[in-house]
Amino acid sequence: MRILNSFTFITINGLYKGLLEDISWHGHGGGEEADFASKNAQSNHVLLFGRKTYDMMSAFWPTPMAAESMPEIAKGINSAEKIVFSRTLKVADWNNARIIGEDMIKKIKELKKTEGNDMTLLGSGSILSQLSDAGLIDQYDIMIDPVAIGQGAPIFQSIQNQLNLKLKSQRVFASGTILLQYVPRE
Repeated sequence: MRILNSFTFITINGLYKGLLEDISWHGHGGGEEADFASKNAQSNHVLLFGRKTYDMMSAFWPTPMAAESMPEIAKGINSAEKIVFSRTLKVADWNNARIIGEDMIKKIKELKKTEGNDMTLLGSGSILSQLSDAGLIDQYDIMIDPVAIGQGAPIFQSIQNQLNLKLKSQRVFASGTILLQYVPRE
């Protein structure tokens, strides 16, 4: 049975993106965070996205700039199997990407029952809320950047049900960035 993780980076005031989808505030920590990201990119997880996150990621990671500035991360992300959940996207032309436009909750339940690589949802706030409400996320990895921004979208902006979590582990990077790993409380 597959595990479904989520990975979301947020500001200290709980926003996962700023106005106009801005995430330029993330990732200024340096070496330790880059090593962490590089190891995660080599995990062979199936990467899950909503359309907006897919559009943003597919516009950067296949580029020569990504390959030059972060070669290990680019290699891992570009070679990973990718699923984008969208009812509006018609073509997913990024390497190893496919679109699922049907009932996302039903499809995730089916995928979790099959053999294969574990899955990681990257960003995708509305999908994170929907999968959380359905009880389908097995682990929440939340990276808190030491920055606050004025406006943006909260990580669980559209959650409908209370989410009770238990801290599994934490890591503090030299930059002040904190990684918290939570699992649902039983």
